[in-house]
Amino acid sequence: MEQETQELRRVGLKVTHPRMRILQIFDEEEGNHLTAEDVYKKLLAHQEDIGLATVYRVLTQFEAAGIVIKHNFEGGQAVYELDRGRHHDHMIDVDSGKVIEFVSEEIERLQHEIAARHGYVIEDHSLVLYVRPKHRPRKS
Repeated sequence: MEQETQELRRVGLKVTHPRMRILQIFDEEEGNHLTAEDVYKKLLAHQEDIGLATVYRVLTQFEAAGIVIKHNFEGGQAVYELDRGRHHDHMIDVDSGKVIEFVSEEIERLQHEIAARHGYVIEDHSLVLYVRPKHRPRKS
C-alpha cells in the first residue's frame, strides 16, 4: 500500500480511496490488460462503493500522469495496463480478444534497420499483431 501511495504522490495526484483501490487492482493483475468495466467488476467483487464513472475518471487521470497506458486495439474496447517503462509489443487473438505481450530483440533491430535504410530514426512505435492459434479454424 505504501508503494501505491508514493506512486500517486510522485505524479502529483492526491491519495484517495478510489485511486488507491484501482492502482491496487492493476498491481494485482500485473501483465493483464483491463478494461474500465473489468476494473469496475473487480471493485464490485470486493464490495467497493466506487462507480463506473469514477473508474473512467481515475483511469484518465492515471493515463495523463503516466501510471497506465491506454490501448485502443482494433475491434475492441480500450484496455489499460500499468506503465512499468519496459517496452513490449502485443498480439491480439482475433477470436477471443486475449492480449499477449511479447518482446523480440530481432523485431526491434529490424525496425531500426528499416527506418535507417529510409533515412529515419524511430522516435516511438507500437506493434500489434492480430493472430489466431494455428490449430483453431477461422470463424465463418
